[in-house]
Amino acid sequence: MNDAIRYSSPSDAVADETSSQEESDSAALTLRPPANRVQRRAILWWMLQSLVLAVPVLAATIVAYVLWESARPWLVLAVCAAALLLVVGVVLEPLLRYRVHRWETTSSAVYGRSGWLVREWRAAPLSRVQTVDARSGPIEQMLGLATLRVTTASSYGAIDIGGLDRTTAARLADELTEITEQTPGDAT
Repeated sequence: MNDAIRYSSPSDAVADETSSQEESDSAALTLRPPANRVQRRAILWWMLQSLVLAVPVLAATIVAYVLWESARPWLVLAVCAAALLLVVGVVLEPLLRYRVHRWETTSSAVYGRSGWLVREWRAAPLSRVQTVDARSGPIEQMLGLATLRVTTASSYGAIDIGGLDRTTAARLADELTEITEQTPGDAT
């Protein structure tokens, strides 16, 4: 059962309605670019995430290069590859994500667009929402950010809207919870 409409690209819609309730939800729901950007601080959040993952890899390859003399000819390639991945992850990826990531909530649906290499557009009717959560990891907490997670019965999983201001995420979670409580349907 699929309660969300998903795009891998704007011209590639995937919808799998299996009941008249889902068809009526989807008929009123059009997939369009969401209106709101994430917070600009999300760029720093994505940069720090990349640093946390890529710096240890680069450090390990440098240590191996220094200590393992007989392997230096091929370890030079590993060090260069790790350095390239670090630069891409810290500079390019966060900027591309910021250009792509969008979100919007209405009285009938939640819209999200995310990704940087592979982009995903999703819309979920509120009649299909099961839970709404606002969560923050350690780096997000440090930057005053949060992720809004809207869980549906979809086999594709939850819609995550990362990079929101902490107060905005909490407010949206409250508003969406209130709307879904008043929306008829069993969210399955």
